[in-house]
Amino acid sequence: MLAQPYHLYVERMDASRNMARYYAMEISLTLFGDTCLTRHWGRIGQRGQRKVHHFKREEEAVHLFLDLTRQKRARGYSPKPSRL
Repeated sequence: MLAQPYHLYVERMDASRNMARYYAMEISLTLFGDTCLTRHWGRIGQRGQRKVHHFKREEEAVHLFLDLTRQKRARGYSPKPSRL
């Protein structure tokens, strides 16, 4: 069982570069009790791409979640209401 919910939805928009991107992540449990980090990203309004990382321990998933959050914030992504 997860200690707390981990969800993130951020966007990056720049009209001069015709840029409208989103990046979403969440940590959840699989049917087998493993922890997984699911990432979605792409152009706002489009389906985009998805990647799932599986971990044996929740701490490993949280570490990657926080690292990716720092990277996205450094690149100019800002929080928006969740669209998942």
